[in-house]
Amino acid sequence: MLRVRFAPSPTGYLHIGSARTFIFNWLYARHHSGTMILRIDDTDIERNTQQSLDSIFEGLKWLDLEWDEFYRQSERDDLHRRAAEEILNKGFAYRDSEGVVRFRVPRETRAEVTFTDLVYGLQTKGTADIEDFALLRSNGAPTYHMASCADDADLRISHIIRGQDHLTNTFKHVLIFEALGVEPPKFAHLPLLIAPDGSKLSKRKHGPVVSVTTYRDAGFLAQSFVNFLCLLGWSPKNDREKMSRQELIDAFTLEGVNKSNATVNFTEEDPFDPKALWLNAEHLKTLPIEELAADLLPFAAEFHVSAEKMLKVAPLIQERIKTLKDVATVADFFFVDQLPPYDAAELIPQKGDLAMARLALEKSREILAATDFNHDALDAAFRAAAAELKIKPGQMFQPIRVAVCGRKNSPPLFETLVVLGRETSLKRIGEAIKKL
Repeated sequence: MLRVRFAPSPTGYLHIGSARTFIFNWLYARHHSGTMILRIDDTDIERNTQQSLDSIFEGLKWLDLEWDEFYRQSERDDLHRRAAEEILNKGFAYRDSEGVVRFRVPRETRAEVTFTDLVYGLQTKGTADIEDFALLRSNGAPTYHMASCADDADLRISHIIRGQDHLTNTFKHVLIFEALGVEPPKFAHLPLLIAPDGSKLSKRKHGPVVSVTTYRDAGFLAQSFVNFLCLLGWSPKNDREKMSRQELIDAFTLEGVNKSNATVNFTEEDPFDPKALWLNAEHLKTLPIEELAADLLPFAAEFHVSAEKMLKVAPLIQERIKTLKDVATVADFFFVDQLPPYDAAELIPQKGDLAMARLALEKSREILAATDFNHDALDAAFRAAAAELKIKPGQMFQPIRVAVCGRKNSPPLFETLVVLGRETSLKRIGEAIKKL
């Protein structure tokens, strides 16, 4: 049975490259009806922190991709030691003068170590180029190589899918598996994520932009973020970009993984890749309104918006936002009692003048006071008024739009008026007339 694992080390927040590795393992498992294992590789006591562990769980929880089995490497210490002792007793390892158990690389009897990577093809390395590496430290603690291979063997991992930076470790791991009498898993190494300048995307150099929770806090949808990460180094081979979770499961194969590194495009001014923003906007457009409204609420917390009010606002801004966080700037006028200051000149229609603006606003006050407050009634009344005043509908609408929203660009006018309500609309029209 196909069994894959994601084995992060809790030494920092969840890197987007690590998240992509988890996602590729998860998709591969789900595509083949296999088992997805989460194993925390926490044997590096000096560098592990609870904060990092919390961050990993926080990021994975947001991605909403469940795992089937869970293990902590630190709880399996006896297994690692027994495996090392087995290798030592078979003569494949020795204890050096400092008490370190080292693997005895068979240079005299074997010229090279080979394995076929499912992404990069046949890999070969001469045994003369592999040092005798440590399995157990002088204090008896297992090294990464020993613990990882012992766990992979015990958990019957069939495929190891991990970053390309682990490829050189694999030659040592093949030797360990063989010494344990276990057939090595199949290996697939993933291209690295790199910055626009070609450097490896790192926590130290590039900061929060490489943290999964940065995207969550900026208002990305988990499903669109997963979609975006999949397209970094993998392609469904049919030019599709926006894909649902099930579509990703159905399409995912290791044959679709590219060999070349994938660039995450960002600048100091704009920390998010344009494709990530575009995909998020596309996913937002198809989100059910009830779900969208619920997702928007936390990002409008400063306005103390009710769920009922957000349910009315959500459809008006659904195609106008790129992230959930945009609600605070695109729809703020729905939630405040007093509009922020705006330039009175904005009230003057295109190819119009102050008198036209005043006329449109005065007429709109009459209409808003006397008309049924629904879209069709307001639409008909305002268009009739524009014809009566002998001005274009656009010239009639602009002063009203600016008066009630505080800006020229806003959601559709009549739907906006209905959500704002008669009282607020009349109050803002009156304030705009005073501005003029």
